[in-house]
Amino acid sequence: MRPDRSGRMFLIDLSLAIALVAGSAATGWATAGDPEPQAQTPRPDQPAPDFLFGQPRGWFGLDAGLVLPRAGGELFKFVSNQLTVEKHDFRSPGVNLQGGFLISPRMDAVVGVDMSQANVTSEYRDFVSDDRLPISQVTSFDQVNLSGSLKIALAPRGRHISRYVWVPRKIVPYVGGGGGAFYYKFEQAGDFVDFRTFKIFKDTFTSEGWTASGHVFGGADIRIWRALFLNADARYVWAHAQLGTDFVGFDGIDLSGFRLATGLSVALR
Repeated sequence: MRPDRSGRMFLIDLSLAIALVAGSAATGWATAGDPEPQAQTPRPDQPAPDFLFGQPRGWFGLDAGLVLPRAGGELFKFVSNQLTVEKHDFRSPGVNLQGGFLISPRMDAVVGVDMSQANVTSEYRDFVSDDRLPISQVTSFDQVNLSGSLKIALAPRGRHISRYVWVPRKIVPYVGGGGGAFYYKFEQAGDFVDFRTFKIFKDTFTSEGWTASGHVFGGADIRIWRALFLNADARYVWAHAQLGTDFVGFDGIDLSGFRLATGLSVALR
């Protein structure tokens, strides 16, 4: 018996339909399993590289702080006893300009200059004028210290990760010390009492000069951005000088005291 022609055509059409469906499914699965690669773009908020091209060889900094004179010795004692002046009145703001260069991975040679000025208005504690008015004067105390120091880092400053790339440490504590030349000017201007006649007179008494100084210090350098560092420093300075002829009978002037400062420094290649 011969198969019917229409039946054969139906079977052929069915086979083609199954083949087309299978081919479409295979193509879809292949596309889903292997997506087409897309170009990657950098994130706009990606931070800048946190490294420097080589270890810095030097630095330059500017600090501001507070000068706390010890104000010891006979001169300051006499001034405090006679006038309405206390030792803490000689505390004053200060400015410190300094720079350094590396002499070893953890040691710097540093030069600097720090300056301060205190102005104190006062009057006699036990005397008044004939009009019962205060006998007033102004005492000024200027200090300038030119110094040279060795600064020693207590931790590695950073690390090399290739021949040219150097990553700085976030916080580097340090200590150091040195010496220098100390300039001072102590001046009192206004009305004064002659203790022999108890007469009031107007005058200005001045003493100024240079002397040697020594100091020790400690602190930390804190990296805040690239080659920019925040500095926190505490130091003690020793200095003593002779007084001029306007101040006779005293054992000199005590120039020692603490200096507390903070500021910014920039690392240099």
